[in-house]
Amino acid sequence: MNKQIEGFSKLDKSNKIDWLINNHFKSQSKIRDLLLSYWNSDKEVQKNHDEFSENTISNFYYPLGVAPNFLINNKIFTLPMVTEESSVVAAACKAAKFWLSRGGFHTKIINTEKIGQIHFLFKGNPSNIKYFFNKNKSKLIDSIKEITKKMNKRGGGLKKIEIIDKTNLIDNYYQLKATFETVDAMGANFINSCLEKLSKSLVNYIKEGSDLPSSEKNIEIIMSILSNYTPNCLVHASVSCPIKNLGPFEKLSAEEFAKKFILAIKIAENDHYRAVTHNKGIMNGIDSLAMATGNDFRAIEACAHAFASRSGKYKSLSNAFIKNNYFNFEIELPLSLGTIGGLTQLHPLVKWSLELLNFPNSKSLMEITAVAGLAQNFAAVKSLITSGIQKGHMKMHLLNILKQKGVSENQKNKAIKFFKKNKVSVSTIEKFLKNN
Repeated sequence: MNKQIEGFSKLDKSNKIDWLINNHFKSQSKIRDLLLSYWNSDKEVQKNHDEFSENTISNFYYPLGVAPNFLINNKIFTLPMVTEESSVVAAACKAAKFWLSRGGFHTKIINTEKIGQIHFLFKGNPSNIKYFFNKNKSKLIDSIKEITKKMNKRGGGLKKIEIIDKTNLIDNYYQLKATFETVDAMGANFINSCLEKLSKSLVNYIKEGSDLPSSEKNIEIIMSILSNYTPNCLVHASVSCPIKNLGPFEKLSAEEFAKKFILAIKIAENDHYRAVTHNKGIMNGIDSLAMATGNDFRAIEACAHAFASRSGKYKSLSNAFIKNNYFNFEIELPLSLGTIGGLTQLHPLVKWSLELLNFPNSKSLMEITAVAGLAQNFAAVKSLITSGIQKGHMKMHLLNILKQKGVSENQKNKAIKFFKKNKVSVSTIEKFLKNN
C-alpha cells in the first residue's frame, strides 16, 4: 500500500529515489542501478540537468541524430533532430538528398507577431470601458516601459494594444489584446511579465480615474497570459522543379508521380482522419528540430493544429500543385521559436545544435524548422504513393524488434543481411529467428 508523503520536493535526490523504490518497486537494487546509470558522470552537467525541472531523479535520454545535405536558400545545412521514432531522421535525409539536385528548399518570413491577452470582467456600459481605454492607452503602454526597455533596444517590444468586447460569448467578458515582437526570444516570460503589469495598471487607473461612473470602477482580472496561437508569426517554405525532373520512379513516371502526390495532398485537405496523420508527419520533423534547439514543441504542436483548423475544418498544413509544367510543394505555418533565453544558453547539446546550424537568429530558425517539416512530409507522401510506408519504416524498425527479442550479435547480423532483400514484419522476424 503506497503512503502519502509530505515534503517530497524538499528531499534530496537520493532520498527521493529511496522513497520511490520502497513504495513502488520490488526489484529495489535493479531500479536504483537503472536510475543511477543514466546520471551524467560530470557532476556539473548533472547539476545543470537537475535544475531544468522539479523532483528530478535521473535523466531520460532521447537519440540526437543529424540530417545532412539540406540546401536552404542556396546554403547547405545539417539539421540536428531529437526523436525516438524510427525512420524520421532517415526520411529527412532522403528528402534533403532528393531536393539537393533540384534547387533545394526556399523560404520566407511572412510575419513575427505574438499575442498576449488580459481576460477581465467589466459590469458596465461597453462604450464607457472603450472610451476609458482609448483615453488611457498611452498611459498603459508607459506603465511597462521598464520591462520593455531592453527588448525595445533589440527592435522588439509591445507593438499594439486593443480592447475586445466578448460579452456576446460570456456576460461582462472583455479582453485586452496585446501584440508583441520578441526578436530572437520565444518571449513567453517577457510577454507574461508585460501582461501582469498591464493588468495591475488597468485596475489602478480605473480606480483612480474619473472617466467612469463610480458604479463601474471595479473590474475583475481573470488571468493574464500569452497565447500560444500565433497565426501572425508565419513562415513559408517550398520546393519546385520541372515535372520531368521528378522521376522516373520504380512503378510511376514523373507525371504520374506528380498527379498522385497532389491527389494525396487533396485527400488530406478534405478528410480530417487523413489530415491528422498527414500533419503528424510534418510535426515529426518540426518537433525533432524544436527539441534539439531547446524550443517548446508542445506549444508549437498546439499552434500548428489550431492553424490547420482556422477555416473551421481541420486540413493539411501543406499544399501541392502544378504550374507551367513545374511541380510545386509548399507549407505555410506559424512557428514561435527562440534562439536566446530558456535552455538555449543552459543545455550543452542545445548550444551545440545551434552552433551546428551556424547560430541562427529566430527568423532563420523558423525557416530551417519549416523546411524540416516540409521535407518530412515529402518523404512520407512519396513513400505512401510508391513503395508504401511500411517498407522503409519497418526496415528502420528492425533493430528495435531484434533488441526486444534479445537476439545475439550473430543473429542480429544475420537478420540485417537477410532483411535487406526481404519484407520486414514482426511475424517474418519471428519466423527467421526460429530458423536461425
